[in-house]
Amino acid sequence: MTASATVSAPRESSPELRGAFGGAAACAHCGLPVPDEPDLGQEPHFCCSACGLAYSVIHEAGLGAYYLHRGQADGSAKTRGTGRSYAEYDDPAFAARHVETTPNGARIELFLEGLHCTACVWLVERLGRVVPGVESARLDLGRSALDVRFDPKRVTPSAVARGLDGLGYPPHPSGAARREGEERGERRLWLRLGVAGALAGNVMLMALALYSGAARDPAYAGMFRWGSFLLSSVSVFYSGSVFLRGAVAALRTRTPHMDLPVSIGILAGFTRSAWNTVFSRGEIYFDSISVLIFLLLVGRWLQLRHQRGAARTLDLIAALAPRAARRVDGESLVEVPAETLAAGDVVEVGADERVPVDGVILSGRTSVDSSWLTGESLPEERAPGDRVYAGTHNTSRAIRIRVEVAGSETRLGRLMQSVEAAQSRRAPIVRLADRVAGRFVVGVLVSSALTFVVWCFLDSSRALDNAVALLVVTCPCALGMATPLAVSAALRRAARAGIFFKGGEFLEALARPGIIAFDKTGTLTEGRLGLASFMGESSIVPLLRAAEGRSPHPIGRALHAALTATAELRADEVEELPGAGVIARVAGRDVRVGSAEHVHDAGANGSAWWRTELTRQASLGRPAVACSVDGNVRAVAAFNDPLRGDAVRSLDALRALGYRVALLSGDHELVVKSLEPELGELVTAQGGMSPEDKLAWVEAARAEGPVVVVGDGVNDAAAMSAANVAIAVHGGAEASLVAADVFTTEPGVGKVLEAVVGARRALGVIRRGIGFSLAYNLIGAVLCMGGWISPLVAAVMMPLSSLTVVTQALRARTFDAPKPRKALA
Repeated sequence: MTASATVSAPRESSPELRGAFGGAAACAHCGLPVPDEPDLGQEPHFCCSACGLAYSVIHEAGLGAYYLHRGQADGSAKTRGTGRSYAEYDDPAFAARHVETTPNGARIELFLEGLHCTACVWLVERLGRVVPGVESARLDLGRSALDVRFDPKRVTPSAVARGLDGLGYPPHPSGAARREGEERGERRLWLRLGVAGALAGNVMLMALALYSGAARDPAYAGMFRWGSFLLSSVSVFYSGSVFLRGAVAALRTRTPHMDLPVSIGILAGFTRSAWNTVFSRGEIYFDSISVLIFLLLVGRWLQLRHQRGAARTLDLIAALAPRAARRVDGESLVEVPAETLAAGDVVEVGADERVPVDGVILSGRTSVDSSWLTGESLPEERAPGDRVYAGTHNTSRAIRIRVEVAGSETRLGRLMQSVEAAQSRRAPIVRLADRVAGRFVVGVLVSSALTFVVWCFLDSSRALDNAVALLVVTCPCALGMATPLAVSAALRRAARAGIFFKGGEFLEALARPGIIAFDKTGTLTEGRLGLASFMGESSIVPLLRAAEGRSPHPIGRALHAALTATAELRADEVEELPGAGVIARVAGRDVRVGSAEHVHDAGANGSAWWRTELTRQASLGRPAVACSVDGNVRAVAAFNDPLRGDAVRSLDALRALGYRVALLSGDHELVVKSLEPELGELVTAQGGMSPEDKLAWVEAARAEGPVVVVGDGVNDAAAMSAANVAIAVHGGAEASLVAADVFTTEPGVGKVLEAVVGARRALGVIRRGIGFSLAYNLIGAVLCMGGWISPLVAAVMMPLSSLTVVTQALRARTFDAPKPRKALA
């Protein structure tokens, strides 16, 4: 049966579902009451036609076991099927944007509405039984994202969408629809949080009246106790239902996690308080339970805010490229969605507009601001034949561009995909907290049972109270909140400091001492030539400045910038000889700057001091040129790529923290070796390395421990992708940015040191939070087992521990800039 088939007849539920809603017949699919009086002779019953359709599709596909996996229906599986045809999914433009061709067929990623439990995962991943032609379906429940692989010869994208809609999970192309779903989830969390806060405030007021003795009249005391009971019931079973459902799922899957002990603590305190309320005896703890639920939801919201912040980062990156473009059709311009443009199309981009595609300029000269992509702060001139990229800013005149790629295939699109993929990973330290919580759950349950049994022999009247107090005081809410909040706060502080981590896992990886391998050019050095030495007569400086004043060559520019003269001369004739040097006529004199073969020393009488100097500079790995005037060599100038001012101090500080430093460069071996005395102790300093050589070195070094690679160029990208952590410095090539796990907004090594120190501080905050939580729970458990803490005191201590850990995580100054140690003389 296809997903669009109709369902005949039955609309009513099976007998075992009756009574779930006040004795009324319940829908066989979602569990909600059937609105009309059903004919009990006809079964099953349904609350609406959509549920009937879903029920029929599921059973006719042989997937009736879904209802066994789901368990008792409670209305949460209410079908949201729309009955749409999804014809737009077969449009070629849609397919070009969202359907990917694979060697075995095609794939599409869809965002699904209505997912709520692991049973949904079981059902959706069997989509192939409902829609023939679907080869596999893999669901990421956390993102509500379904990856569907299908045979386009047997099934269309619209049929895939109709099949999911028929199961009760309306699909949307991932992207904008995903964000809409996230916003709906955030609104639901806000509602739960608001209700929990209002209820906690009112229950606290009632508790204040009871504790202060203001409600001395037994009638008023009873009213406040029952009022607290009713209000906290809503808090527990509505606002706190997210934790209860997580606990149920943990029990079903036999994978205890943080929600299970939290739920046990909440239910233990609530049940004991409810018992005491009904029988008008003992203490009640509704106030502490309500406050605890509110605080836990605040923690969830803070986590969600960080996740949404990451999504907003992607949205801001995406916003750099316009959604629409003006395509040139003959003599007219037609506005079309940018994603629908194909290679070979021509688009026009006006002044002060952003470029929508990657392409080549066909006509027009302009200045383009590419600062987001390259870090270059000044606009660069662009002319016909030059390449421009999506998201860059056309600052001056209109241009026409021939499209090469558009949409997700642009450099901007690939960068977004890289960042999004990295953000989906969880930090190992977070997974460690979950593992600790799983073992902790078992220990708490065993200790509570042991406490109850022992006190039954010592004093049976106190057995239950002591067991409940232990469950309440050891509720690991602080353990559950400490790690994600500390990671979130550290990432936020790092971003404010100009250091962007693509995921929390890189905090932990960067904090572990190991090898930090630096590229040379542009990372440890300035990435530009500077004058290292000038041996000769200062009187010829004005002549040299004039000869090199208009030279485009890096050596010419460096020589002109480094030399200063009191009087400026003008060159009458200048000739550039590729591979040789410059010949110029300045103030009636012949000036030559270049290689030994390029200059002439007619008046040296065989003296070759300048040749000796050129040889000496070459042995140091420095490029050097001879400078002659009227046939006589008068000076030799040597150049190098100078070290950054913070390089030596920062490397010394990294070594003091326990890291070993390596230098991997594509520059000449002599150039690299010449830096060793300045840089201090190095694991290795290798020059002349190809990208493949760097990759092989990193892979070999990883076998001995963690490796961090710091680079800025395309030739570093392969090695960076193989490292435990890759850091791209400001101004680097886009390939290194995509490969990087961390990138900085300022050039130099100082930000690398700041990232390392901040990561170590963040890991310390997390470890202190986990240690405090475990120590607090251990001490509290011992006191409860000894009968020294009542359930009331335990209920007060529980939220206080959470507040302590959360405050420590949020106030920790993880990414304040460290001061590099000065190198010893």
